[in-house]
Amino acid sequence: MYIEQGYKGEIGLWKYCVVPLGFIALMVFNYISTLMSPVPVEEVMQNLIENFGSNVVLIILLAPLAVCLFLVLGWTKLIHRQSITSLTTSRRKIDWKRVFFSFLLWGGIIVAMTLFWVVVEPDNFVFNFELIPFLWLAVIAILLIPLQTSFEEYLFRGHMMQGIGIMAKNRWVPLVITSVLFGLMHLGNPEVGKLGYGIMVYYIGTGFFLGILTLMDEGLELALGFHAANNMVTALLVTADWTAFQTNSIYRDISEPSLGWDAAIPVFVIFPIVLFIFSRKYGWKNWKEKLTGKVMSKQEFSAIKSNDAPTQDLA
Repeated sequence: MYIEQGYKGEIGLWKYCVVPLGFIALMVFNYISTLMSPVPVEEVMQNLIENFGSNVVLIILLAPLAVCLFLVLGWTKLIHRQSITSLTTSRRKIDWKRVFFSFLLWGGIIVAMTLFWVVVEPDNFVFNFELIPFLWLAVIAILLIPLQTSFEEYLFRGHMMQGIGIMAKNRWVPLVITSVLFGLMHLGNPEVGKLGYGIMVYYIGTGFFLGILTLMDEGLELALGFHAANNMVTALLVTADWTAFQTNSIYRDISEPSLGWDAAIPVFVIFPIVLFIFSRKYGWKNWKEKLTGKVMSKQEFSAIKSNDAPTQDLA
């Protein structure tokens, strides 16, 4: 009953539209600016890094999104009058064990896959480790990346998932819309310019994966941990001159960028395996109902809640 948690706040169409539409407008502006710019995005990034250093540029990229997290949470508390707990999960309190398990699972998989490719294709990687710049990178990554990824989760899989689900009265519409929008949000990334629009299979596929996690587990915890691990561990482990995050990581990928099966394998092979692991650990059932079924009305949800023992949501 994750989507129905939205009933715990004050519902209103405009309340669910302001923040997403504002963010989407900024993304559209950024994408159009990228297309119209006479200077390629990667060249702009290189100039910024040469002038300020990669760590400062990373802060510049992450800080606005970190601030946006508090905007979404503040909007939820002040405008929706909804607790952060009910925006996060259908459980009585946020399950941090789920967050950390997801983080460690996916972080471990990324480390294993990266080391595999370093061993199999050593000519494509350069050992890039420098202690002091790396330590500063680690501090920035640990402090800011979880805020950046949490903003995206709370906006797409939280605020928008609940709002669209309540309005559509089903689960598949918010799953599709939020997943596609999540993928399209990455259109302005340098990777799209280098690899082409085929990379959107990965971005949109990741959106569907995170949406399925949220609906099946009735909460954001697993998606929060996964997304933080994906961005943080990648930023620390490997970088390239054509990626959104160019960092003082341990390895630098110097291979010629090309779009291949590596964009589809995570979506169609690795993500299903991860879903299977989660489903076994947390005993997921009724997949069709949870992913495509109807959303209860406020009256139905209130009737069910009235039969539960009184609980207090954490702010």
